[in-house]
Amino acid sequence: MGRFINLVVVLSLSLSFCLLPDKASAQLRRNYYAKTCPNVEKIVRAAVSKKFSQTFVTAPATIRLFFHDCFVQGCDASIMIASSGGKKAEKDHPDNLSLAGDGFDTVNKAKEAVDAIPSCRNKVSCADILAMATRDVIALAGGPSYAVELGRLDGLSSTAASVHGKLPQPFFHLNQLNSLFAAHGLTQTDMIALSGAHTLGFSHCNKFANRIYNFSHKKKVDPTLNQVYASQLQQMCPRNVDPRIAINMDPNTPRKFDNVYYKNLQKGQGLFTSDQVLFTDPRSKPIVNAWATNSQAFNKAFITAITKLGRVGVKTGKNGNIRRNCAAFN
Repeated sequence: MGRFINLVVVLSLSLSFCLLPDKASAQLRRNYYAKTCPNVEKIVRAAVSKKFSQTFVTAPATIRLFFHDCFVQGCDASIMIASSGGKKAEKDHPDNLSLAGDGFDTVNKAKEAVDAIPSCRNKVSCADILAMATRDVIALAGGPSYAVELGRLDGLSSTAASVHGKLPQPFFHLNQLNSLFAAHGLTQTDMIALSGAHTLGFSHCNKFANRIYNFSHKKKVDPTLNQVYASQLQQMCPRNVDPRIAINMDPNTPRKFDNVYYKNLQKGQGLFTSDQVLFTDPRSKPIVNAWATNSQAFNKAFITAITKLGRVGVKTGKNGNIRRNCAAFN
């Protein structure tokens, strides 16, 4: 899942973010489409499975897409909108340019499959399809499956400007991470659990180059980074490396959704500062240690956290609709 821009949270704004998701998410329920499109989850799962069989990138790309969508204006598929008429949409903000195209394609393919059923056409939101697809890729990659709450409408706005300061950055420390997640009603435990999604995916070298080349005046390499791992990173990401080069977030089990992410942190193999700080900061270290030895506890916490994430900024009534094309407003 990518990472992480300084956010100064004004108290009133923080409160609005914390309270609104609870009110709006009241309409979410597991059987939301029981009457309008009863087989929607089966249809989406089939489309996602087909895409996953074509490329594993489907999994990390879809998870990251969901996170980036929910943290900016809520879980409303506003990240899916394409820029047009000289107006830049969310997806074209610098923090979103590294979102892999396979995530967008997964949602679009699932939307096409759903709308191919006459009774389901234009009945299921892109926001809900993204939420279901995220659940499905996690399970396909070996992670836990869980019931997805449905009933989100698609957002009516998507601007690049709205992204600024809303996403966690690779250089964030614990206070910054906690503040950003708390603005969406997510606890430190939720944040640590969602960070575990970095067990999948990849990062471009420039996101962590400072840790292996110019960490400080006294130390070129971040001392919290495992030195052998640091040397491997330098070999994979030499200075002036092709900016398109990307490496795995998890150096040990990069194609499996598991708790090895936390074991990596114990060994100093967190790729980002925002990863490794979860182990080096004594406030978060106990949870890292607990989940490194108990995958069931991690899975349970992850399901709780991603369910709460899915309730953030849900659109209802006149604040949203169901898009015919996920990449364009109706």
